[in-house]
Amino acid sequence: RLMPELPKFDDEDLKSYGDEEEESALSPPAALMSVLATEELLLENILECIPVGEFAVIQPLSDEFCLVLGYLLTWKLTLAFFKAASSQLRVLYSQYLRRTKSLNKLLYHLFRLMPENPVLSGPTSEVPNKDTKTFFTEDLRLDVK
Repeated sequence: RLMPELPKFDDEDLKSYGDEEEESALSPPAALMSVLATEELLLENILECIPVGEFAVIQPLSDEFCLVLGYLLTWKLTLAFFKAASSQLRVLYSQYLRRTKSLNKLLYHLFRLMPENPVLSGPTSEVPNKDTKTFFTEDLRLDVK
């Protein structure tokens, strides 16, 4: 709920970033970027031996699972922040992500975490291969119980 409100504070300071000759960059919230940087390092240590194109098997409710979930939820907050920002601020934020290579790291991590077959497991009374439910066609419930 808070993320869409944060870019408004940077809008006030936007005019001071346009006067520089060098390409400007503005960091999204420092606390969020600090958590993201820490999670990137930890995730890189977990996935370092897995090349892009192959996928890592992460056991549910393991320490690695919690780290990956935290990393992806941090990106979800970052994207909510971007969505609420004006187009001028998005340019500055994207320059920051380009300089820190955070977006490149996200893509590398996603391509190593994405399952080879994204079919949802569970009871199926339907005929196989007919309207197969995948992670991309169904809404996932993330309720904490």
